[in-house]
Amino acid sequence: MTTLADPVPGGRPGDVERATALSGELAGRGVHGVVLAYVDTAGIGRVKTVPVAKLPAAAAWGVGMSPVFDTFLANDSIVTTDVLGSPDGDLRLYPDLDQLVALAGQPGWAWAPVDRITQDGERHPGCGRTFLRRIVADAERRLGVTFKAAVEIEWAVGRATAPEDGFEPAVSGPAYGAVRQVELSDCTADLLAACAAQGVDVEQIHPEYAAGQFEISVGALDPVAAADRSLLVRQTIRAVAQRHGLRVSFAPAVLAEGVGNGGHLHLSAWRGGANLHSGGQGRHGMTAEAESFTAGVLARLPALTAVTAPSPASYLRLKPSQWAGVFTAWGRETREAALRVVTGTRGLRDQAANLEVKPVDLAANPYLALGCLIAAGLDGMASSARLPEEITGDPARLAPAEAAARGVRRLPVSLSEAVAEFRGDTLLRDTLGPVLADAVTAVREGEVAAVAGLDDAQVAAAYRWRY
Repeated sequence: MTTLADPVPGGRPGDVERATALSGELAGRGVHGVVLAYVDTAGIGRVKTVPVAKLPAAAAWGVGMSPVFDTFLANDSIVTTDVLGSPDGDLRLYPDLDQLVALAGQPGWAWAPVDRITQDGERHPGCGRTFLRRIVADAERRLGVTFKAAVEIEWAVGRATAPEDGFEPAVSGPAYGAVRQVELSDCTADLLAACAAQGVDVEQIHPEYAAGQFEISVGALDPVAAADRSLLVRQTIRAVAQRHGLRVSFAPAVLAEGVGNGGHLHLSAWRGGANLHSGGQGRHGMTAEAESFTAGVLARLPALTAVTAPSPASYLRLKPSQWAGVFTAWGRETREAALRVVTGTRGLRDQAANLEVKPVDLAANPYLALGCLIAAGLDGMASSARLPEEITGDPARLAPAEAAARGVRRLPVSLSEAVAEFRGDTLLRDTLGPVLADAVTAVREGEVAAVAGLDDAQVAAAYRWRY
């Protein structure tokens, strides 16, 4: 279970004692340092590290880091808002000991996600992990609703010897081909072993569609733990690949043309141990609440793309007829719809049914993406929003008049369009709060300015090895 209580100066009850015991245990296993991990507004994983002997001090008093990182761009430039982006101030990073794990892919290191608080012991309003914890805890307290979530991870495997930071696929063969699996057999076997040692239950791992592309799917957890797991798995993939002389990219578009890397989110709402997406009287077994939840997400997809597809490179991936889900449409097991209703196999539907959100990539901060999606869905539930008619096939083939009649519209085709939609969405901005909402807007606009005048190939190159 994820620790839901906020950190406090001096440590939460029992944390220091627990950290002391863990420090000794980790040292006995040959661990020398602990990675303290979080994700900034641009979706970049940032870290600080401490010697394992300093874990109790980190649990008690946190580790310092500047709030300026909330307005970093992917290229490490800094933008500003009214309250963020200056060199002033300090925050404290507190590790979640429940998620602490020794890294099998990086011998000698352990890893833990962090929450950030101010030096006065208050929640930092720019902390995405704290934001998601608040959304999840509030939904359970007010509505008795809990959630399960999982993040699909796609990545491209390149040769580390490629010149000038270019990309050369490290494997050949067709999409989903046995050739690719064999060529990367040793690396992926080591990855599976590392995940198992770290307590990550892998559902499947396989070659994907694009050149050098693979995908891993992991089991569902509560949303905060699911976001944590997404970071941990990516850290593990990168470390294992490097030990095999390979380079990996989670960027939305490694190349300007073709299929990019997605980070599809799977989400299901539960009450009293029952899955609201199964066993109901609605379409495909959904309960009325699950239909309204889906309708709430669908209605806000254009604005949500500023959070789920936050990079200029995201819009190289978001193209019709490439299974990226670029239209406001839903359907059962329809992989071209932005929202895919997954019913699962008969006999497992009460556990497996969920909503897959497809216009998401791994440039997204997973805490912000999950929190905003849940907020949109809960708003749909509160208003008993009506889910429109589903689509089948590829919505790109609908005639314009039919698409308009069915409410099927193209999602934003650029980050600038997504930011404009986000600016106009009061619910999402209010849910994030003024500090975090303004940071999202400023960082997205900064990314747009950073690539002004670049062609598609140059945009892909600019972000290729940032994620």
